[in-house]
Amino acid sequence: MSFRVGFGYDVHRFSEGYPLILGGVCIDYEYGLIGHSDADCLVHAICDALIGALGMGDIGELFPDSDPKYKGIKSLFFLKRIKEAIEEAGFFVENIDATVVLQKPKISPYKKAMEKNIANALEIDSNRVNVKATTTELLGFEGRGEGVSAYAVVLLEDGYERVW
Repeated sequence: MSFRVGFGYDVHRFSEGYPLILGGVCIDYEYGLIGHSDADCLVHAICDALIGALGMGDIGELFPDSDPKYKGIKSLFFLKRIKEAIEEAGFFVENIDATVVLQKPKISPYKKAMEKNIANALEIDSNRVNVKATTTELLGFEGRGEGVSAYAVVLLEDGYERVW
């Protein structure tokens, strides 16, 4: 049995006139995140963790912001493409643990929907995906309400099916 661990991090800045998308969920808030795609920093961090576990570089290499075909695209699309690479490498996603760092808004009501969206994109059970949130006690750019960051760690296991 072989395992691969990946770690991901992403950050996006808040601005007026953009939607706030986290984990594929549109959250009602006065500000949204700026980015070439939908700026879903939670999904971007998970993508980077998965890509890292595969040793394939990072999200910017696979889906460059210089490519117009990714302008405004939903980040869950990236997860679906990465899922294909995971399978081609002979692995499956054992679990994902992610943390969103922001002062506001509170995302607790949306976490289960985020987990479900992420799991659906990867075609895994939602109990393999955990999303947490924390504030920075008003410290740093997140605490000042300037943006959102996200961290993710993933575990990949070789083989497509687990025998219990």
